[in-house]
Amino acid sequence: MKETILIIVIMLTACASSNKTYGPDGRVAYSLTCSGLARDWGMCLSKAGEICGARGYVVLSVNGDSGAMVTANPQMAFGGTTISRNMLISCK
Repeated sequence: MKETILIIVIMLTACASSNKTYGPDGRVAYSLTCSGLARDWGMCLSKAGEICGARGYVVLSVNGDSGAMVTANPQMAFGGTTISRNMLISCK
C-alpha cells in the first residue's frame, strides 16, 4: 500500500509547472518550477521548450536551493531533504 501511494505521489509531481508572469523589462515571462526529488533542471528546460516552441527562449534567472527538514511527535520522527529549483524564461 505504501509503495502505491509513493508511486502516485511521484507521478503527480514528476512534471515541471509554470506560471505566466512578467520579466524585469515588462515583457511576458514564465516562472518554471521543477522542485523535488523526482524532478531536475532538464524538466524545466523541457517545459520552456514546450511553452515557447520553435521561437526558442531566453533564461532570465535560475535559482536553486536544498535543505533538510525534520518533523517529530512523541511516537516517532521523520526527516528528509528539500530541493527547490526555479527558472524564469521569456520566449524570443
